Parts: sequence; C-alpha cells; structure tokens
Amino acid sequence: MSSSPAHAAVLPDGAASGDDEPDIALLKRFDVPGPRYTSYPTADRFVEAFGHADALGAYAVRRSVAAQAARPLSMYIHIPFCESLCYYCACNKIITRHHEKAAPYLDDLERELALVAAQLAPESAAESALGAPPAAAGLPKVSQLHLGGGSPTFLSDAELARLMQMLRARVQFTQAAELSIEVDPRTVDAQRLAHLRALGFNRLSFGVQDFDAAVQKAVHRQQSTEAVFALMQAARALGFESINVDLIYGLPLQSQATFAQTLQTLADLRPDRVALYAYAHLPERFKPQRRIDSFKLPSAGEKVAMQAQALRALRQAGYVEIGMDHFALPQDSLSIARQNGLLHRNFQGYSTQADTDLIGLGVSAISKIGAAYSQNVKDVQSYHYALAQGHLPVARGLALGRDDLMRQSIIMALMCQGVLSMDAVEQAWLVDFPGTFASELQTLAQYQEDGLVRLGQRQIEVTPKGWHFVRAIAMVFDRYLQADQRRAKFSRIL
Repeated sequence: MSSSPAHAAVLPDGAASGDDEPDIALLKRFDVPGPRYTSYPTADRFVEAFGHADALGAYAVRRSVAAQAARPLSMYIHIPFCESLCYYCACNKIITRHHEKAAPYLDDLERELALVAAQLAPESAAESALGAPPAAAGLPKVSQLHLGGGSPTFLSDAELARLMQMLRARVQFTQAAELSIEVDPRTVDAQRLAHLRALGFNRLSFGVQDFDAAVQKAVHRQQSTEAVFALMQAARALGFESINVDLIYGLPLQSQATFAQTLQTLADLRPDRVALYAYAHLPERFKPQRRIDSFKLPSAGEKVAMQAQALRALRQAGYVEIGMDHFALPQDSLSIARQNGLLHRNFQGYSTQADTDLIGLGVSAISKIGAAYSQNVKDVQSYHYALAQGHLPVARGLALGRDDLMRQSIIMALMCQGVLSMDAVEQAWLVDFPGTFASELQTLAQYQEDGLVRLGQRQIEVTPKGWHFVRAIAMVFDRYLQADQRRAKFSRIL
C-alpha cells in the first residue's frame, strides 16, 4: 500500500479546478437539504392510511396485468442486527451481541415471504399463504437480491444458508441474477466469504467509510487496512463479480490530508465500485450521532474540498462517475448501463435493472409494486405481531397518481440518464411540456446560466458540472417539495 497521495492532490481552501467542477460560490448556494430520490414521491410522503389491504390491492393489480406479472422482481431483505454501534449510522438497526435473536427474526421473515409469494402467484394458484411452496416452474422470478441492514453478516453461516434455502423454496433466481450482500469487514474472513459465494452471492459491498485509524476510532468502527485488503484478495480469488466499497467524507477528525491518504489506499485496493457519501450530521433525529463531537467535524469548506479531491482522485484512478455518489470502473456493469442509457434508481441506489417491481422484506423494508409504495413496520415486535395475524406488516405507503408517475419518470431520467426528452414526456403523458412545466423551466433557465444544465428546444441535459448538483436539478420537478419547502428533514445535497 502506497503512502503517497498521488491520486488526490489537496486543494487549498476548498477550491476546485476544471471546467466541469463547481466553484465555491455555487457550492455554498446549493448547500441545502434535499431528497436523494431513491423514489418519487419520497418516503416521507407515505401515509399511514395505506395499509395491509392497500398492499394486497397492489399485488392484485400486478397479477391481473400479464406483462407486469411476468417481469422478474428485485428483492431487498433487511437484517437489522449489529454487534456494535457506529456513531454516524442513520439506519434502522438493533445493537446486540445476543445472536440468538436472529432465529425468531428468520422465522418471521419466512412467514412474510410465504405471504408475499402467495400474492405473486397467478390467480389460479393463489392458495393459502402458508401452504406448501408451488412447483419450481410456478415460482416468481427474481433477477436481483440485496441483503442490507444493519449487518447481514451478523447472521451465522447456518442462518445465512437457511435464509437462502427459504428464498429458493419460494422464488426462482434468474440465470444472470445479481445476488449482493452488505458486509461488515469486522465480521467476516476468507472462509466466510467462501461460504457466501457457495450460497450463490456474486456481489459484495464492504462498509469501510475511512481507512484512517483516528477517524475510525472517532466513529466507533475500527478495522485494519490490512484486513480489508486481505478480504478483497480473497473475494477476487473466489470469483465475486463486482465488489463495492463505501466511503464517507465529512466525518470527525477527517481533513484533506487524511482523506487524501484514504483515497490513495482506495485506489490501491481498486474495488469495482465506490459509493462516496457525504456525512449528514442530524443528531436531533439520529441518537447515535449525539456521541460525535460536533467540534471535531470538518468545516463546510473542508468538506467541499474533500468532495472535490475525491472526484478528482477517482477520475484519475480510472473510475466513471455514474451519478450522485456512485462510481465504477469502465468494465463494471453499472458503467456499461450508464453508457447505454439503461441505469435505474431504487431504494438501494443506482441499479442495472430495469424498472422492476421491488419486494422489501423485514422491518422497515420498502416495496414498490406497480404504482404503489409500501413500507413495513420498523420494530421487530410489531413486525412479529402483524405476521402472527396473517397480515402483511405494512405500516404506511402511497398509491401514486398520474402526476406522481409523470414527475417520477422525469426525475429518474435526470438522475439516471442526465437527459430528458420533452417529446417523450408529451407522448407518454399527453401534456404540453412547456405549458405544464413553465415555472420549472424558468428555474432551469437560471441553472443554465450557472452551467448546470443545457436547455435545448425539446431537451434538458445535465452538464458534467451539473452532475454535482443533480439532486438540486431533480428537486425542481418535485411538486411536494416545491409546495411546502419542508426540507429540514433531509440531508444536505452536497
């Protein structure tokens, strides 16, 4: 591992260089809270009036539309358990060293999976939710699986095997299915990685956050760089197809100098993908963050400088900027999808999958079935109770209207392809784009002066500089956000 920060030159006073990099005044102007648009409308718009019966209705619509019912699904499973608390974390989690808590949770996951599988079955085969699984030929197809948390590797090898066995009894993974799992490097070794590979996982995401020992200690997530490199080497040898590393900038004790070293270490590690997140310090909402000394956080200027040096370092290391927060090597499937205009965005971030229905299992998991979103209850007790009653554990959700769906298509086009065709919107939704979105175009005209977008006669294009502010550009079309300006609950967009 090199100690030279050759790939990440430190910028004085948060300055940025290059025609496609924003200046300080622009960064300060757009340093406001805003959604990440893993969905539209965003999850804060979900309502508690949407419950079990509404979710059943969404599944019924899916079954009735043959083309929709035949499309492979994406699936997310939330494992909420962690052995130790990371102070920066805003995820829904349970901190415990009592691994025996996992078994009853898996029991409940199995019940939920059976209920969902029954709703996915063709009308003629929708029998008792807890009955015997259908024959393999009748199983719903899944092209993408992601295990998140929490720490999915909190589960033992036997429990992970049980979970995959449960899934394979109820769904059929397609031949090219992407099976990914979030991995806490402190909870696995080469032998455990081999077990994951044997279970069928072909993608990994390592939560590293920072390689600097002092920063790790400040956020209570200590792991050696040598251990991460050993895991990467083992994962490569085992044939994992794509390996992601998460980094966070803006953490306590981080500086441009220390982050330059982290970026150089990342370049040496050379994962296939990098997720680069800005730390959002919201201690009034997330109790673990109250353990972070706010005086040790980098200043806004330092944070901007770290973002700029990370962008430059990743480009110099050969990574392609996929979109907000995400980077990949040119040969990775995300880069190829980006190049071919086939990117999609869902609750796990950027995806190579088309706009498939998403099944979320476990506490707080979110599902998208057709034109409806639903989110599960957030605590294991309520989750268990709902399933014991034979109900889908839905706490809230939303049925999307025509305007929601139209704006969703616009926001996702901007977030994923960076290009929006007015003709395509008019043909799909039978609207006059300039008339319907007159105020939005007026705002974008100012963004064009800032160099963030190009407004053609019938097209809106995000510029290379504009990718840094793509959340702000998408926010222009968010009817809910523009109506009430309730932004304090969101992280800052930079």
